[in-house]
Amino acid sequence: MSFRVDERASEFREIDRFEGGVGWIAHPDETMQRASHALAVDGDVWVIDPVDADGIDDLFDEFGDVAGVVVALDRHKRDAAAVADRHDVPVYLPEFFEGVTEDVDAAVARFDDELSDTGIRSLTVVDNRFWQEVALYNPADGTLVVPETVGTVDYFLAGDETLGVHPALRLKPPRRPLRGVAPERVLVGHGAGVMDDAARALENALARSRRGAPRLYASTAREMLPI
Repeated sequence: MSFRVDERASEFREIDRFEGGVGWIAHPDETMQRASHALAVDGDVWVIDPVDADGIDDLFDEFGDVAGVVVALDRHKRDAAAVADRHDVPVYLPEFFEGVTEDVDAAVARFDDELSDTGIRSLTVVDNRFWQEVALYNPADGTLVVPETVGTVDYFLAGDETLGVHPALRLKPPRRPLRGVAPERVLVGHGAGVMDDAARALENALARSRRGAPRLYASTAREMLPI
């Protein structure tokens, strides 16, 4: 199994379907399990951190017309430009993101606390020279999208966790930006989302982050050791 596959995907696996959107993993067999999402708001579709794949437009066409493509993590440029150009829409970047536009070969628009009058709130999760990330929260239906701080793939999880904090943030998880958010579902950038009891899963992931760090690091080290 490859850690990451860079060529265009010829297939994808659907994940995270609900009334207001759907997600997919373009390379189902890769270790990173890079997940992408399309959220519907008033007949418009907002595509978030997409990894492109053959036939992917048909997956979210049922939700409406694409209004924009969002990059919610500075490292998640992925195939945002290709999807945006195909639908003749801009790539939307958080206002504070730096050093991203030169790598996006498409029209760019910026947003601050709200994504273009959609009602979707933008929550700054991490902002430093190494890592820039926003979570997107739609209070209308309780959908929270967190591109990197938390995930559901094995290398995010310690013990019996269903949602875990990124290994690099385990010792100092960004609790404050997500405080007070009680989502119905948490969609993530790596792995399938948490669609049930999501508020508890998010609270537990942040509260137990440090406690689970040694176990996660030990597990990761064992997997990297030669056999």
